[in-house]
Amino acid sequence: MRGAVIHAPGDVRFENLDDPKIIEPTDAVIRTVATCVCGSDLWPYRGAEPIGDPHPMGHEYVGIVEETGSEVTNVRPGQFVVGSFATSDNTCANCRNGWQSSCLNREFMSTCQAEYVRIPNAHGTLVATDEHPDAEMVPSLLAVSDVMGTGWYAALAAEVKPGSTAVVVGDGAVGLSGVIAARELGAERIIAMSRHASRQKLALEFGATDIVAERGDEGIARVKDLTGGIGADSVLECVGTADAMRQALYSTRPGGNVGFVGVPHEVAVDGQELFFSHVGLRGGPAPVRRFLPDLIDRVLTGRIDPGKVFDLALPLDQVAEGYQAMDERRAIKALLKP
Repeated sequence: MRGAVIHAPGDVRFENLDDPKIIEPTDAVIRTVATCVCGSDLWPYRGAEPIGDPHPMGHEYVGIVEETGSEVTNVRPGQFVVGSFATSDNTCANCRNGWQSSCLNREFMSTCQAEYVRIPNAHGTLVATDEHPDAEMVPSLLAVSDVMGTGWYAALAAEVKPGSTAVVVGDGAVGLSGVIAARELGAERIIAMSRHASRQKLALEFGATDIVAERGDEGIARVKDLTGGIGADSVLECVGTADAMRQALYSTRPGGNVGFVGVPHEVAVDGQELFFSHVGLRGGPAPVRRFLPDLIDRVLTGRIDPGKVFDLALPLDQVAEGYQAMDERRAIKALLKP
């Protein structure tokens, strides 16, 4: 088969790879229907994370089950399935408590920008749809496997409640999905922080009520101005930089909450400042598997359409162009189809 391999910053190639095989009885192999480039893939692409030896890339996927191990009973060959970037057995104590991304047998997916993918812990990770979805549903189901599930978790971690005010820091696919989540959870006012016209437009379509283009101290001041000088009830931090975290913390009212899902890079939180702020802080890898049945249903019933974050669609063999387009901010998120 063929798939994406990163060799160095800015150097992603589409190469021949070994076909995936069943290794453990809880594995499955799927034929990829759609995959994509994630904002977190840009960290190594930009040289902000070490790459080491050349290795495959990708952690978002939907596909058709080709083969299952002997202990996989919840899905069968021929079914269309949605999974998560973090695999889980869905039976350990952490999974039963709803934290599948901290499963005791967790593996992070990293080979999904390919024609076929081996899914560890398939019995607890994959969720099958009742029927093969129509083609127009595929982008939104793909979004559910990561960015929509991550945006949903950001809103839950920030404790978005009906009638509340939420701020979303970050206008990438996760941030835009966070706008959807805040709306679905009942936020009355949703302030999206964005400086890009196309993303502002999509944020408003997804449910944002206000746009703040300023950043840093000016952005914080603007949020305070919009919230009577107090700050927001809930803030979703969907970037992962020190500046984004600072903007999130200082945009939150005393007693409010920050949900942070951007993978942190050089983020340090001052204990004294957090202590006296009375701001709650929760984040981490989203337990997407917990949300999959609900989010899949919301997509298939037309209640949400997160697939609109894919504003570039390419053949899988043009994966390098997908990376470049996202790196240059010519695309929010690149969809790839074999």
